[in-house]
Amino acid sequence: MARPISATYRLQMRGPQADSAGRAFSFADAKAQLPYLKKLGISHLYLSPIFTSMPDSNHGYDVIDPTTVNEELGGIDGFRELAAATHEHGMGIIIDIVPNHLGVAVPHLNPWWWDVLKNGQDSAFEFYFDIDWHEDNGSGGKLGMPIFGAEGDEDKLEFADLNGEKVLAYYDNLFPLAPGTTAGSPQEAYERQHYRLQFWRDGVINYRRFFSVNTLAGIRQEDPMVFEHTHRLLRELVAEDLIDGVRVDHPDGLSDPFGYLHRLRELIGPDRWLIIEKILGVDEPLDPRLAVDGTTGYDALRELDGVFISREAEDRFSMLALTHSGSTWDERALESTEASLKRAVAQEELAAEIRRLARAMRRDNFSTAGTNVTEDKLSETIIELVAAMPVYRADYISLSRTTATIIADMSKRFPSRRDALDLISAALLGNGEAKIRFAQVCGAVMAKGVEDTTFYRASRLIALQEVGGAPGRFGVSAAEFHLLQEERSLLWPRTMTALSTHDTKRGEDTRARIIELTEMPDMFSELVNRISAVLPAPDGATGHFLLQNLLGVWPADGIITDSLRARFKDYALKAIREASIKTTWVDPNESFEAAVCDWVEALFDGPSTSLITEFVTRLHRGSVQVSLGRKLLHMVGAGVPDTYQGTEFLEDSLVDPDNRRFVDYTAREQVLDQLLTWEWKSISCLEDLVEHADIAKMAVVHRALEVRAEFPSCFVGGSHQAVFGEGRAESHIMGIARGTERNRLSIIALATRRPLILEDRGGWHDTTVTLPGGYWEDKLTGQRFSGVVPAAELFTHLPVSLLVLVPESEF
Repeated sequence: MARPISATYRLQMRGPQADSAGRAFSFADAKAQLPYLKKLGISHLYLSPIFTSMPDSNHGYDVIDPTTVNEELGGIDGFRELAAATHEHGMGIIIDIVPNHLGVAVPHLNPWWWDVLKNGQDSAFEFYFDIDWHEDNGSGGKLGMPIFGAEGDEDKLEFADLNGEKVLAYYDNLFPLAPGTTAGSPQEAYERQHYRLQFWRDGVINYRRFFSVNTLAGIRQEDPMVFEHTHRLLRELVAEDLIDGVRVDHPDGLSDPFGYLHRLRELIGPDRWLIIEKILGVDEPLDPRLAVDGTTGYDALRELDGVFISREAEDRFSMLALTHSGSTWDERALESTEASLKRAVAQEELAAEIRRLARAMRRDNFSTAGTNVTEDKLSETIIELVAAMPVYRADYISLSRTTATIIADMSKRFPSRRDALDLISAALLGNGEAKIRFAQVCGAVMAKGVEDTTFYRASRLIALQEVGGAPGRFGVSAAEFHLLQEERSLLWPRTMTALSTHDTKRGEDTRARIIELTEMPDMFSELVNRISAVLPAPDGATGHFLLQNLLGVWPADGIITDSLRARFKDYALKAIREASIKTTWVDPNESFEAAVCDWVEALFDGPSTSLITEFVTRLHRGSVQVSLGRKLLHMVGAGVPDTYQGTEFLEDSLVDPDNRRFVDYTAREQVLDQLLTWEWKSISCLEDLVEHADIAKMAVVHRALEVRAEFPSCFVGGSHQAVFGEGRAESHIMGIARGTERNRLSIIALATRRPLILEDRGGWHDTTVTLPGGYWEDKLTGQRFSGVVPAAELFTHLPVSLLVLVPESEF
């Protein structure tokens, strides 16, 4: 029987081979943290994938055997022990499943993939994978894989032995030999195989991938046998009552996510939690017909970040970006760039998928439409159409008119493409392979073109550039925030909400720093100009982008460690390769990359170092307040809040793998114990708050989760109400109230917005908050209030207040 969920805590599991020092985070390690997490207020562990993945994986999404629990984590017995201990603590477990793909980087480690390579279409596992065996697939009807490092590398093939089996070797890459095909030279044996090893630059790939990742091969969950086999272990975990729910990775990659999620709901039952990694456009609703409890929370992240941005700074940031990067990166500029980069991704990285989609459209066109359309015209039109799609995939019922609308608009603007658009439309009406592949390709193009490229180029305010973000919209108004919170409380009360995930490009407190730049645009502009004058970046746009990230992680005390130098250089290399302007993953520009690393090193130790430290001192004062306020609203707001591992302290993480570093739980448990005797009156100024930022953030998380556990009916299924201040600084208060009904409120959470501007304007002045009838106790400080309360009293010690209605019996 599923245990009630009030708050989750994400743990990144890994085996010893995933870490250079041989450190693991196994089921036993998770078990050791149960007393701490229980004390913190967590109801459920939320584990990264636990099924057998590549031995060196530090994330677990490259599953090689979905029918077994990873032995490096402790195997099924270790997981059972963890589940038993978790249940003894009154807690539960949520697991992360990966239905879309399997890891095939080392073929012999994936027995299903190995069998397909060995036996081709006669393999018992052939239909598990989404493979194009047509004669016109570019590999002569064989399974084409991008392996060779150069044209004509067939002569590099050799025979080798793998556990007593004769195989083909291309350097360290091993491939099976079909029965009866081993005679002759390695090259002669190779010609008899069911696979074709291609030069990697040819772009000939005959299997569906996860986006453009060649080492992750797509799985056909639409087949009942594949679904049953790949979910056999999940069924066992449910039958043994070891888990209380699942998080589904990338369901948009499947042929029919709607049908898949309904089958999954039937498997896990009506009461277990089911959330999906669904990336919604800013105006895109989650289809209410889906048999899920909600998303993994990127929509909430955008709102919680955006409401703390000083929107008045938009023009200043646009002009600063224009000066240093050549673009304002406003909504129009972003839309243009996104379309251009999506088009480029479809033409290059995903060219194999476009070719396969075009062939499917020919086969599924049962009309006479577009019969004279050339191959080039069809592919070009498909690319333009995919680039114009505004969402990951538009075949959800709630988006039923999206594709037709885009096609109609293109037909109007480009009359020369009408024949090709007619062919495409006729193929989509066939409700066959073409329709499915079109939806899958749209999602891959969106992910690679926007989140993985545009968001590494745009540099107006990079805190907005997270998955599901809308950087063209400079922040979120209080009105929009409350309306969306109310919608979530009504429609998706059990959805997950998040501030940090394993996929965020910057951790929550790194983003808080960058958000605070909007409160000091003139100072930021001056800093950028002074640095550019004495230490110009190798490329202006790159420098403007990286500098914001650097300010996000720069130590408040100005002490630069070797660890930070290495971490940020690694990030800088990843960022500039993803941006693909001066260098790429495929064709790295070594001289440019070296110049960027030298520039970063000069920022850490050069003429601008003291300027940056001085600037960050003030920036940090504001970001600590934003981090606490946003965390409180996250904990108390609509949905089920997830705490990403370690973020109960301030953290300075960047994109993966940086955000998967090991967490010091001993330090966190010690601070949690200190809360029992901590005296909040000792925080009498902002300097005190900054000094005690970790214990303050821990207190916000812990006390808010205590309140959630004490008043569960006020949260999941409860009402959301907006709380406003009155007076000169009223816009600096962001408040939400929760209760069982609109007129029966029990909890009020208040946070300080734009704290640096508030400080510059002399503080709260005459600003007040009118509380509903009765007495209210601040669970963070122990103070009690009633009636009309001056904001200066509510925020005497902290920039946040967590008020709970005191029972009449305690008056």
